[in-house]
Amino acid sequence: MEDVTFTPLLEPSDEVVAAFTRWENDPLLIPLTRPNRSQEDLERRHEVTLEAMRQRLTYQRVYLISLGGRLVGEMNYQIDPPHLLRRVPGTAWVGITIGEAHGRGRGVGRLALRHLEREIAAQGLVRIELGVFAFNLPALALYTKLGYQEFARVDDFTYWQGRMWQDIRMEKDVSAIAAPSPGSGSAAR
Repeated sequence: MEDVTFTPLLEPSDEVVAAFTRWENDPLLIPLTRPNRSQEDLERRHEVTLEAMRQRLTYQRVYLISLGGRLVGEMNYQIDPPHLLRRVPGTAWVGITIGEAHGRGRGVGRLALRHLEREIAAQGLVRIELGVFAFNLPALALYTKLGYQEFARVDDFTYWQGRMWQDIRMEKDVSAIAAPSPGSGSAAR
């Protein structure tokens, strides 16, 4: 596999904003990346702006994911956001999007999540929580394989294929994750 790299997003560029807008409006990704209450929500499109990206960086740590030098996705975490189901101080809520088709199904998501876990551990956080829609079986399998445990289900959380689906909440204790050593790079193979 080509090199996979992870770069903290400190100042968004027009190129990054264009990629995020493309991913936010991709009909294949919309059901996987955001909760939708209806068919109309699934069909809604919007433009990501430079200002909106700057605002996002005030409450979220965002990392760009590149494969072979090309941007293919993003991952992020928030610390103790209000939507946590289990309110444990020092919890990171994580999200990941492999936005470009050529980055999917190649292990990029697994490498990205492992990197994000190490970053979270290095911050001294104690727990990770995430939500995965019940129909997203590949993501559910990945999180389970990486040691995430289901602890709750939220009924009627998101709409897809004509019905409402559950949000499966999963968690992982950060103490089981090794923090990156000083001077370690951000590339993975």
